Amino acid sequence: MKTTVCTILFALACFSCSTQKRAEADYTGIEYIQLKSELARGWNTWNTQSVLSHVLLPEGIAVDFMLKDKKTREVLEKALIGKRGENVESIRPLAHAYDGSYTDLEISWHGLELRIQSCASKKDISFLLTPLDENRGGDVLICPGQKWWDRDGQIAISENQIMFDLPSGKIHLYAEGQAAGLEESSSSYMAFSAGSEIALSTDKNLSISKIKEKIGLSKVEFEQKELKYGESQEAHYVMQNVLAWDMIYEPQGERVLTTVSRIWNGYRGGFVIFCWDNYFAAYMHSVDNKQLAYANAIEMTNAITASGFVPNLSASKGIKSSDRSQPPVGSMVVREIYRQHQEKWFLEEVFQKLLTWNRWWPRNRDTDGFLCWGSSPFEPYLRNLDRNAFTRYGAALESGLDNSPMYDNIPFDTVRHQLKLADVGLMSLYVMDCESLSEIAGVLGKVEIEKELSIRADKYRENLNKLWDDRRGIYLNKRLDTNEFSDKITPTNFYPLLARAPSQSQAERMIEEHFYNPDEFWGNNILPSIAFNDPDYSNDDYWRGRIWAPMNFLVYLGLRSYNLEKAQRDLAEKSKDLLLNQWQEKGYVCENYNAETGECDDVRRCDLFYHWGGLLGFISLIEEGYVKTD
Repeated sequence: MKTTVCTILFALACFSCSTQKRAEADYTGIEYIQLKSELARGWNTWNTQSVLSHVLLPEGIAVDFMLKDKKTREVLEKALIGKRGENVESIRPLAHAYDGSYTDLEISWHGLELRIQSCASKKDISFLLTPLDENRGGDVLICPGQKWWDRDGQIAISENQIMFDLPSGKIHLYAEGQAAGLEESSSSYMAFSAGSEIALSTDKNLSISKIKEKIGLSKVEFEQKELKYGESQEAHYVMQNVLAWDMIYEPQGERVLTTVSRIWNGYRGGFVIFCWDNYFAAYMHSVDNKQLAYANAIEMTNAITASGFVPNLSASKGIKSSDRSQPPVGSMVVREIYRQHQEKWFLEEVFQKLLTWNRWWPRNRDTDGFLCWGSSPFEPYLRNLDRNAFTRYGAALESGLDNSPMYDNIPFDTVRHQLKLADVGLMSLYVMDCESLSEIAGVLGKVEIEKELSIRADKYRENLNKLWDDRRGIYLNKRLDTNEFSDKITPTNFYPLLARAPSQSQAERMIEEHFYNPDEFWGNNILPSIAFNDPDYSNDDYWRGRIWAPMNFLVYLGLRSYNLEKAQRDLAEKSKDLLLNQWQEKGYVCENYNAETGECDDVRRCDLFYHWGGLLGFISLIEEGYVKTD
């Protein structure tokens, strides 16, 4: 007994010491360890490879639904939202509770049309599959699949039931439906006709009618939660939907992530998180799921490289972009999440890494007091891993704006490893980063660091104001090789509003002469990623003319710093309309949008279910007061 007490006291002392040093050490606090464990529990669509796969955590067992075309004998084993091409599945994601308590989608493939709904609580789950057509030419295969992520247990199928024998106990899943007339039998799945209702439940006593009733109650409960968002409830519904369907379990790190899309995860062989993308996901989550907000912000920050920057991307097999970072929005997002939930441990968890990242920018991206995007050397360098490193395009990728015309023909300084362009967008975001992190330092009682960050914000704001062009009435990027202003105008030229750099009168000029200028940004769909009257606008290729939610979002946040209420409301309304038009018509939440038509699927370079499209709805939630901002 004495030994046990001593051990406990020693452990408590160690924990206390670790807590005191948490902000200074590379240490994950007990709060986040507990949060990770709580998040990765229950039935959910954790498996990134298919939205028709439901996995129970922490047990790691899976139930996969597959479709079979009886004519061609093809089997759809994995299904994803937003696929393109002939004969691929088309999925309309109708609803998804974060905790998996309710999911709902419609799928169409090879003439088969089904609605698949589920409701779950702890280890219990029920499914209802409803044919939306006669579906005479197909079957549904229900497969327990493999045990996921090397968890222990045994699986068996017998008499329309799947039996899971696990260390934590036994789970049986009972199925009811019209048996499929298969030519061959199998011990690896159950098969039912896709032309009849199919119901499954872990409760043996539930009939199809009872399962319908249970799922109907879960649907009503889920939908009632949306009522509190008033006129913005559909905008919230769409934002929450894409975030929930793009949420996965990443087994290597034993963590829950909201990745940009499952299709992008497939490109990277497992998962991929992108810097500003995932910080924005964390911010969106903060409205209705504190734990997911914390998890995504912490995991993105924890991806920081040995060189001291949060990378452009972090992916499976330890891959990171080792030459470049991305727009510094992390501290702003962390500050805003804290404003809503007021838990200091969250700030302590990420502060030191955010500070390291903040200090990295002036050491590595400063030329004569101006900040420039860059791409730095690193070792070991593998040419086949990132062929864009140490190039002009690699530096453009750091901006997050990839092929933006702003960076065409800008020389790349091979000594400083930077574009020879003083960048208005980067300098504005960096001032915002300094001010946000300074405020966080103040909350944590780090007076000297608070002062350091405030001084740095003032320095770069002063230099940012050197980029004001009074003739054009807006801030402009400046060529550092020729000392001339760039003639390219994009939404990033409004970002100085985020840094509170312009005066009220300057801000009004920017809005009157450019935001509301129909030759540049004003129209039915806004904001194009390059001004309408720019020769490159007609390219309609990725960042060359299409509308991007993060640009609208950052400009909106900037407008809120000034007495510019009309522009603020107009941008919120037009952003919401853009989001809802494609959602209502096609069920899309898009990576980018056509500035003329508002469409998404008119080009190949557009993911049709990409989580930051939800920012277009998030703007409305902020505008209507559903997000605490001070």
